Amino acid sequence: MPHAGRNRTEGVCCCACFPGVDPMMSISLRLLLLLCCLALVSEGRKKNHSRKKRWSTPVDTHKLGQPLTKKPADGTKTRKVKTDQLLRVEDHDFTMRPAFAGPAVPVGVDVQVESLDSISEVDMDFTMTLYLRHYWKDERLAFPSSTNKSMTFDGRLVKKIWVPDVFFVHSKRSFIHDTTTDNIMLRVFPDGHVLYSLRVTVTAACNMDFSRFPLDSQTCTLELESYAYTDEDLMLYWKSGDESLSTDDRISLSQFLIQKFHTSSRLAFYSSTGWYNRLYINFTLRRHIFFFLLQTYFPATLMVMLSWVSFWIDRRAVPARVSLGITTVLTMSTIITGVNASMPRVSYIKAVDIYLWVSFVFVFLSVLEYAAVNYLTTLRDGKDRKLRDKAREQAQGLPCTCGMTHARTMMLDGSYSEADANSLAGYTREPVAPDDPPEKSQERMVVHLALDTESTGATKKKGLRGFRIIQNTHAIDTYSRMIFPGAYIFFNLIYWSVYC
Repeated sequence: MPHAGRNRTEGVCCCACFPGVDPMMSISLRLLLLLCCLALVSEGRKKNHSRKKRWSTPVDTHKLGQPLTKKPADGTKTRKVKTDQLLRVEDHDFTMRPAFAGPAVPVGVDVQVESLDSISEVDMDFTMTLYLRHYWKDERLAFPSSTNKSMTFDGRLVKKIWVPDVFFVHSKRSFIHDTTTDNIMLRVFPDGHVLYSLRVTVTAACNMDFSRFPLDSQTCTLELESYAYTDEDLMLYWKSGDESLSTDDRISLSQFLIQKFHTSSRLAFYSSTGWYNRLYINFTLRRHIFFFLLQTYFPATLMVMLSWVSFWIDRRAVPARVSLGITTVLTMSTIITGVNASMPRVSYIKAVDIYLWVSFVFVFLSVLEYAAVNYLTTLRDGKDRKLRDKAREQAQGLPCTCGMTHARTMMLDGSYSEADANSLAGYTREPVAPDDPPEKSQERMVVHLALDTESTGATKKKGLRGFRIIQNTHAIDTYSRMIFPGAYIFFNLIYWSVYC
C-alpha cells in the first residue's frame, strides 16, 4: 500500500509538472533534456581546446600526391620577442653616440643621384634628388642570430636610436620624401653594423660666373657635413672613394650638358666650434649654345644687316630710311632687355652683353650715317639754289657769246670764290669775248654746261678731294656699304675666336 501511495504521489507530481501528459511521456522528455545538456557541454569543451591550439606550433598534415617536405613556420603567427626588446633599445641611452668618450665614430657615406631637376641662373642655385646612405657600427644594436641575417625597419625605429646628424651646407630648401610613407630605410646586422638610407630632394646654392655667358661652363658643389660632431667625435668619409657617387645615365638638362661628377673631402674650420669633416659632390655643366644662337645671336645679327639696307635707299626717301633705322634700334633694345630679364643683376660684363651692345652700336651708327647724309644734302641743295639764283640774276643782263644760246650759259661775278666755282663739277670755264675790256674779262667768266675735260692742276685736285667726298652724299653711302659689313665681320671673327 505504501508503494502504491508513492506511485500515486509521483504520478500526481508528473501530472502537476506536465498537466494533461501521460507519465511515461514525461519520463521520455526528461531523458531528451538530459541528452541536450550533455551535447552542449561537449561542444564547449571542443571550442576551448581549439583556442589553445591557436598558440601552439601548427602541425602540417601530409596530403596524398605531395612530397614529404616540412613547411616553414610563419613567424607572424608565433609569439616572439618585440623588436625593441631584441635590439635592447630600452636598455641603452641612444642620445649619445656609439663609443662615447672614445675614438671618433667612422661613418661611411655613398650617394646615388636620381635626378638633377633644375638649374636657376637668376637664383644661382640647383635642385637635386638623391639617395643618401650612411654606414656605421653601433654595438648596442647587436643581436643574436643563428642565420646571420639582417633586419630591415622603416623610419619609426630611427627616432629611437642614434643616427648621424648629416646636413647639406649652403642648402636653401630640402625635404625627405614621404609618399606613401617616409622614404627611410634602416637595416641592422647581427654584429651591430647599420645601414641608414633616405631619399632627399635638396636645393643648394651654386656660385656661378657669367663673364662668358652663354658660352660658359659652371661647376656646382653639394656639401655634406655633421652639424654637431667635430672630427674628434665623428669621422665622415666616402665609403668607396670615387665609386661612392653613382648617377643615372638618363639624367639630362635642357640647357646644360653634364660633363662629369666627382667627389672630394676636406676639413672645414669654424672659429667657435672647431674642425669638421666635409664631403663634396662636384659636377660640371656646359651650356648648350644652340638655344641662344636662335634666340639672341641670330636676331641681333639680322637687325644689324637690316640696318645696312638704308645705304641702298635713296637719300631723299626720308620716311623710309628714318623708319627703318628707328625700327632696328628699338628691336635691338628689346632683345637686350629680354636677355637681361632672365639673368641675375651682376656688376660685370657678360659675353652676350658685348655682342649685343656692339650690334646696337652698329645699328645706331647707321642711323647717324643717314643723319649726316641728310644734313650734307640739305647744305648742298641750299648752295646750289643760291648759285642758280645768282647766276640767273647775272645772266639776265649779258648778251649771248661764243655762239651759245642764253639757256646754255651762266655768268659768274668775280666776287665768287674759286671753291664755289669748282663745286660746280662738270662745267668748263673760258674767258669772255676778246672785244671786252680787260677789267671786264677779269671780273667775269662764262661757265658752259658741257663736261669738263680740262685739268686745273694735280695739286689743286688733291687739296679739294677730301672736301668733295664729304660734299658728295652718294660717296658716303657708297663707302658705308663696304665699311659697315667689313667692320662687323671683323668683330665677329674676333668675338667667336676669343669665346669659343
